[in-house]
Amino acid sequence: MGLRWHGTAVDSGDPARLARWWAEVLHFQILEERPDVVSIAPDQDAFPGMMFVRAHGAKVGRNRLHLELDSDDLVGDIERLMDMGARHVPAQPPGGQWTLLADPEGNEFRLLPPRH
Repeated sequence: MGLRWHGTAVDSGDPARLARWWAEVLHFQILEERPDVVSIAPDQDAFPGMMFVRAHGAKVGRNRLHLELDSDDLVGDIERLMDMGARHVPAQPPGGQWTLLADPEGNEFRLLPPRH
């Protein structure tokens, strides 16, 4: 018997809005939508996926867990994500090989440059 990564749960003030944002970013689809929980994944049978769960109160402080996304075109992907509502977050420490962004609710994620 072993463990497999099934997905990631994200607390959200507006689960439907944030799930749709991440579904567009990752080219995922909505698998299930209830008033307080929305699940997304690449397709019905593919995992890992993400679940957005209603949380009351604003996010406070930095995330202790970040999603890391590979990019084929770092400049283009940053521009696309910023146009979609992401924002830059000052990296701690500065000078990493990645760009730290936050989604519309302030959840940080890292965008990694293309591998050569």
